[in-house]
Amino acid sequence: MVPLESAKLFCDLPAADLEKVRKVARERSFAPGQTIFKEGDPADGIYVVKSGVVILSKTLAQGGTIPIFRAVEGDLFGEMAVLDDYGRLLEAVAEGKAEAYFIARPDLLELLGSTPRLAAAILRQTGTHIRDFNPRYTREVLDAERLALVGRFATSIVHDLRNPLNIIGISADMACMPSATEDSRQVSKARIREQVDRISNMVNEFLDFSHGAHAGFVLAPTDYSAFVLPLIPEIQREAALKSVTVECVNQPPPAPVRINPQRLARVFHHLIANAADAMQDGGAVRLSFSTNSDHSVVTELRDTGKGIPPQMQDRLFQAFASYGKANGAGLGLSICKKIIQDHNGTVFARNAPGGGAIFGFTLPIANSHAR
Repeated sequence: MVPLESAKLFCDLPAADLEKVRKVARERSFAPGQTIFKEGDPADGIYVVKSGVVILSKTLAQGGTIPIFRAVEGDLFGEMAVLDDYGRLLEAVAEGKAEAYFIARPDLLELLGSTPRLAAAILRQTGTHIRDFNPRYTREVLDAERLALVGRFATSIVHDLRNPLNIIGISADMACMPSATEDSRQVSKARIREQVDRISNMVNEFLDFSHGAHAGFVLAPTDYSAFVLPLIPEIQREAALKSVTVECVNQPPPAPVRINPQRLARVFHHLIANAADAMQDGGAVRLSFSTNSDHSVVTELRDTGKGIPPQMQDRLFQAFASYGKANGAGLGLSICKKIIQDHNGTVFARNAPGGGAIFGFTLPIANSHAR
């Protein structure tokens, strides 16, 4: 237990100033676990711990709180909000039974005007708290954000792995059926191999994205039609697992483009998966292809969902931006954007007239934009 005159804030005050403090200081007692004040509460005064311990914590943006400061006997707390009058920055809770000296804000302001040494003492302790608070809070927030990012990446990876794993499971079951023919077994084997390769590419894509890797792959000259047409049946099988149909409105143009087939295929898978997530009761996706005046191939995917929510219009392609979806963590579209940019193209999205959303991308025709 610390007498008032022995507390760090008051120990250097002259007797006359200390007497002024005694007249306005009030003792308050707190039960174990009792909240003294909450973050955002009006700043009604300062506290000096007389006995016990008080824990001051900060609320994190992603939820939960982190302890920032452990006020023990003689420590000052609650002064910053009193000085700037913006509300409490932290939450204060008694760790066990605790007592504190309390000086109300009007009394404190009057004291500061007549006792310069008290003002200097408060400034010194406030500076110490700020120096301690900033690195501690930054460290705690960074640790919490790292854990949150790990969780978001894990959620997104698991979500995207479900479709290829389902296809592998179905193909394995078909291959093992007693009535399966040799041809059907070969088809199942090819599908399993295809999905295993896809999972491997998917994992590499996530690793590149998480490390902020630059494009280190080769863009090979390719006929766009020859690339897209074999990909459609694979996308259709995957979408069917979510009661979504995929159809082509027209044929992709046989334009020469420079692409990395494995990575560009991921864009189609991500965009279809994004549309399927937005149509949880099933629906349809229609692909259309064209060329534009910028000598680019344009690919558009229109779904029959509810369209792009206004809250997401400006955030669609940001990492972890997600709204109203039961699954996913908001990485798919940001990965699409990175892949297309690495192909020297652009991505876009808009609401379609009459309902639904349109997502698409452009790729430069090779003879007009060689890399």
